[in-house]
Amino acid sequence: MAENKNDKEKQNFNNLRQGNKVPKINVYWIYGAVIIAFLAIQWFTLGAGPVETNWKDVKTTMLPNNDIKKIIVVNEKEAQIYLKESSYDKYASKLNNGFTAPAKAGPHFFFTIGSVDSFEKNLQEVQSTATEENKIGVEYKTVHNYLGELISWIGPFALIILLWWWIFKRMSKGAGGGGGGNIFNVGKSQAKVFDKDSRVSNTFKDVAGLAEAKQEVEEIVDFLKSPTKFTKLGGKIPKGALLVGPPGTGKTLLAKAVAGEANVPFFSMSGSDFVEMFVGVGASRVRDLFKQAKEKAPCIVFIDEIDAIGRARGKNPNFGSNDERENTLNQLLTEMDGFDTNSGVIILAATNRADILDRALMRAGRFDRQIHVELPDLNEREEIFMVHLKPIKLSPEVEPAFLAKQTPGFSGADIANVCNESALIAARKNKEIVEKQDFLDAVDRIVGGLEKKNKIISVDEKRRIAYHEAGHATISWLLEHAHPLVKVTIVPRGKALGAAWYLPEERSITTKDQLLDEMCSALGGRAAEQIAFSSISSGAQNDLEKVTKQSYAMVSIFGMSEKVGNISFYDSSGQNEYGFTKPYSEKTAELIDSESKLLIENQYLRALEILTLHKEGHQQLSELLLEKEVIFSEDLENVFGKRKWGKPLMVAEAKKEIAAGLLENKEEEAASESA
Repeated sequence: MAENKNDKEKQNFNNLRQGNKVPKINVYWIYGAVIIAFLAIQWFTLGAGPVETNWKDVKTTMLPNNDIKKIIVVNEKEAQIYLKESSYDKYASKLNNGFTAPAKAGPHFFFTIGSVDSFEKNLQEVQSTATEENKIGVEYKTVHNYLGELISWIGPFALIILLWWWIFKRMSKGAGGGGGGNIFNVGKSQAKVFDKDSRVSNTFKDVAGLAEAKQEVEEIVDFLKSPTKFTKLGGKIPKGALLVGPPGTGKTLLAKAVAGEANVPFFSMSGSDFVEMFVGVGASRVRDLFKQAKEKAPCIVFIDEIDAIGRARGKNPNFGSNDERENTLNQLLTEMDGFDTNSGVIILAATNRADILDRALMRAGRFDRQIHVELPDLNEREEIFMVHLKPIKLSPEVEPAFLAKQTPGFSGADIANVCNESALIAARKNKEIVEKQDFLDAVDRIVGGLEKKNKIISVDEKRRIAYHEAGHATISWLLEHAHPLVKVTIVPRGKALGAAWYLPEERSITTKDQLLDEMCSALGGRAAEQIAFSSISSGAQNDLEKVTKQSYAMVSIFGMSEKVGNISFYDSSGQNEYGFTKPYSEKTAELIDSESKLLIENQYLRALEILTLHKEGHQQLSELLLEKEVIFSEDLENVFGKRKWGKPLMVAEAKKEIAAGLLENKEEEAASESA
């Protein structure tokens, strides 16, 4: 027996190892079984009863044949008929069979009476000719359905309570740090806790670039690992650090690295997790978060997208409303640096909207450090490419340095997307490795959109697009400060019918000459249409939008207008986000409009003059673009020669050169005639 028992245990163990696990009992199965049992009981109890009939059958069949034993009127509404034993077989075909058949003792039939008086009158008329022995007496009985009455009273309340419980359970699911989702956990913090039992795998080695930002947060981690190194000199641990930068630059990744490096508990949550539809829930969650953090101090609390609750108070467009976000922010300010001491809890936060944050939140003592995480430069992009290229099967010709030069202005997230898109493009072409052209196609795909080679474009439209794009390319090649051209195409991409790719310089500041050259290059497309076709089209809409914003920025923000002066109306603090008044008069507004328009008109005339001077080269480039659909910088070098880095061609100088060229042509014609 013992051997059989051991064999069974071994067999059960083997079954478990092979995956033959006994299914776990779910509580919802029990609910389902109870409901099915209740319905079955109702079916059998309600079904096993008398069969419905009507007064006509009783009057014409049952009473004349003397088949009825007695009639009982229940609750003055229903007449139940009991048959005689001798007459039961006569009506067997009408009675139900099986489980639902009525008992032999009865009642066997029932019908609804209109009223007791009319029923008694009708019964008396039918039995007026019957003998006293055959007359049937009528009994009256009152029956109480206690279960039905109880359900009718309690049912609605129970349904409302169940619905209320279900809604709160759904809303508070996972609340309270894994303490079970119930209605009492709505005000609990929803932060994810990472400690020695659940570590984050990211480290500082996974964060490429961001050398200065990493140094800042590494100091915080070092302070937590060895605080005596800093405290022996009188230093105190920073209370908070705010990561500020454009989207996709690696703010959250840097926080993940801190969580992976620090040997202390790490709380992570989003700013939107505090905000709820119920008043006071946000502030309650803030209190609960800091209560948990103080219990596990020293620790780090990371709040991603803190602008969801940190927006400047009093700037809410819902005028006069008691905003739940403001209550949450007030509680956060108190917890970070209020009357109660908050030692050992370091706050990390990330946002790309630092300009709209409340000034009380930004002050020292709450966020002692603002760590700016900017777009990566050339060297940092190379480091980021080296990280994201590790899992990709690369061709030997692919170099991170080359890819970094092809992606100016790309964030870390954009670079990760380029690497992924290149692998997808190579797989789509059934390649074994990812080549350099796949990366270039991925960059084009992300910047310009998907190619639409099947888009129907007429010959005249295609010709106009070619001259338009060639105009951009010509002027950008001939001006010193315009961005160097990489490629021009007239194949539609996304919403654009044509596109040109440039390689912008890595600039920290931009001069007025550089802005004017870029504006002139952007207007080159419309100027080319005017010269080649003596008409303009709607194709320059995007160019006009760009130069309009640029000209207004030069006049009203950068102070690059002599008439307006060295004045900037830009509000970098974001405090006047919902203001209705302009910070200048109507006269100044008119001056800004006229100066902005003058800047654009001058650069448009300049573009016309440059294209007139190089009309043959522009036309040759346009025809080449029509033929090939895609041209590169080498093609422009063949047409115009190498780029000249001299003084930018101004309008006045262009007019002088045109006049000199006309004069030389006239002198040559006169010399040929005299000869």
